Amino acid sequence: MSTFNVPKREEVSSNNQAIFDNLEKAVGFVPNLYATYAHSENALGNYLTLANGKTSLNAKEKEVVNLAVSQVNNCIYCLSAHTAIGKMNGFSDDQILELRAGKASFDSKLDALARLARNITENRGATDSNVVTNFFEAGWTKENLVDTIVLVGDKTISNYLHKTTDVPVDFPVAQPLDLVEA
Repeated sequence: MSTFNVPKREEVSSNNQAIFDNLEKAVGFVPNLYATYAHSENALGNYLTLANGKTSLNAKEKEVVNLAVSQVNNCIYCLSAHTAIGKMNGFSDDQILELRAGKASFDSKLDALARLARNITENRGATDSNVVTNFFEAGWTKENLVDTIVLVGDKTISNYLHKTTDVPVDFPVAQPLDLVEA
């Protein structure tokens, strides 16, 4: 697999330069994967609009989905980024590892969410009806279900972009889950 270059600010369109500037202000740097979207005139802005859109899931709940999906898709970039973001949202290292495995023994409602996200991703949307039933029984709504599916799609886009381009990970690299589970 060839590694794509990570474009620098001066190598992208003026529209993407403005987005780079906003990311620099908000995050402190332009993550390599976001910069990679800027190979396209429109993809970075479109992706950020999707990723930052309104949802019924809070930041912590979004990280549950991001971690479970990124693990199923085996995306080291997104696992690394969302491990860091998960910690910022209050998850411990052990909880993050559990979430990556698609479960959350520490919280029954988040467990149903993690199991749903994992099942949707593993089955490419042909979700097991028992998993959906358990999701609703844990207190989630139809709105939450739809928003979770949108988030699975959002994260899958980034997982696929990294798996295809193999740009360098610019977050502390997440440890392989199989080493932890062994």
